[in-house]
Amino acid sequence: MSRKRKWLLGIGVCLLLGFVALLLAASALAHRFEPYIREQAIQYLSQRFDSDVEIAALRVRMPKTSPLSLLMTRGRDVSARVEGEGISLHHKGRRDIPPLFKMQKFTCEVDIGTLFETPKIVSRVSLQGMEIHVPPKGERPNFRGGAAGKDYEQPVSPSKPAVIIEEVAAKNTKLVILPKDKKKVPLQFDIHDLSLRSAGIGVAMKYEVRLTNPRPPGEIQSKGSFGPWIADEPGDTPLGGDYTFEKADLGVFAGIAGILNSTGRFEGTLSAVHARGQASVPDFQLKMSGNPVPLSTRFEVLVDGTNGNTILKPVIARLGATDFTTSGGVIKHEGHRRRGVSLDVSMPKGNLRDLLVLGTKGPGFMEGQIFLKTNIKIPPLSGKVREKIELDGRFRVSKGKFLQSTIQDQIDRLSRRGQGQPKNEAIDEVVSNMHGMFKLSNEVMTFSSLAFGVPGAYVHLAGSYDMNEDIIDFRGTLKLQARVSQTMSGWKRWALRPVDPFFAKEGAGTLLHIKVDGSSKKPNFGLNRNRSKQESNSRPAGLAP
Repeated sequence: MSRKRKWLLGIGVCLLLGFVALLLAASALAHRFEPYIREQAIQYLSQRFDSDVEIAALRVRMPKTSPLSLLMTRGRDVSARVEGEGISLHHKGRRDIPPLFKMQKFTCEVDIGTLFETPKIVSRVSLQGMEIHVPPKGERPNFRGGAAGKDYEQPVSPSKPAVIIEEVAAKNTKLVILPKDKKKVPLQFDIHDLSLRSAGIGVAMKYEVRLTNPRPPGEIQSKGSFGPWIADEPGDTPLGGDYTFEKADLGVFAGIAGILNSTGRFEGTLSAVHARGQASVPDFQLKMSGNPVPLSTRFEVLVDGTNGNTILKPVIARLGATDFTTSGGVIKHEGHRRRGVSLDVSMPKGNLRDLLVLGTKGPGFMEGQIFLKTNIKIPPLSGKVREKIELDGRFRVSKGKFLQSTIQDQIDRLSRRGQGQPKNEAIDEVVSNMHGMFKLSNEVMTFSSLAFGVPGAYVHLAGSYDMNEDIIDFRGTLKLQARVSQTMSGWKRWALRPVDPFFAKEGAGTLLHIKVDGSSKKPNFGLNRNRSKQESNSRPAGLAP
């Protein structure tokens, strides 16, 4: 054999041995990927959520490419598929509460070229049947820096996270917020579809979500952006988006009912979300009356996403044909288990019938125009809303007319007598004016002053109305334009003339002390013959004929 051939043969054998060694190295590297990915997945979940990780099954499916190709490209732009089943994470190993995370199944795709680098790139994660159990306040974990007292294999700065997940898709997820009182039912959000897409390090993630809201139950769809997460001050994390809230059943709340639909937009941070939108309830009603009245609103609110406190900027609303504005807040103060409500309501020109239809059983008994200004408070106490609600305000009704004939007939007779024409049937369907100051507490409406006027007559009253028992109890004075004899006809008119001077007081032709009792459906008007001496020397303040 010539020397040249020996050299060629030697070079060929070396190349063959090198190629075989390369194949063996590539094959060994390929087989190493699976246990390494498993180890890294468990380590990441354990350290990131400070939890004991249980995985029933984990499989790594390598791409259909040659080991040599993997070795030559170092796995760049080649993805391995990871599949897991029966995953649960118990925060700090606790077994007395449900696991922090629980998943029926997950799959993800990992860029093999980044497995031995930082950050590791996970192009897509798909989650199915995930449950997230959020512990009560005071027991919630802090994930700002991983497990306390534990370090990653490589320290990672905020600008260079250990893992970057480019896209997350979750189906049939349950978010459960556990109450402190274990006897109470947890609050559960059913998230049907959730999609998160990362645009890069330090950039907000885009999201789309469709879920069922628990209270009031209804369907929410939202699209927007979230983040980047600010670990040192989570409340400063930005968010924003648009939403629709459909077919929300208000009947789950005490005292009200109806189906709500709402659309709007929100922006800000977790600690200060500024939202604006509109909402409508075509069949809004109070359960105590059961009469539906359409309600629509245009709102602007500031919500503290960390504690749920809500501040209402002036909300413009329409109830039936009545426009009004509301401002105030729903706040939970330190030491209270519930949120308190404090609202200021202004109704400059309302339809009285709308309010009466909403608030009383049966059809409204009066119509007219109403001015109303009141403060509404619902203290953070247990019990029904109607038992807790407090009102403090004033009102004025103009052009009022009673729709029940028996009441209106009595008002017409009062006007005839007040004008000294008791037989004049032409004085009919007279309109009434009313104004007063009121307070509501413990379901009793107390009027410190109440004035009621029709042509020829003016009434000054003070008293109360028990809304629960439907009991009226008022005392006051009745001033008539006519003298007492002129309120009668025939021989009585002549017989009473001598006593006219005794009843003509305070600039009125006749001054009588009266009472109004009975119920809202059947009030009784009469003379207050048993009035005390103190009553006779007093009159409601702040009213003038």
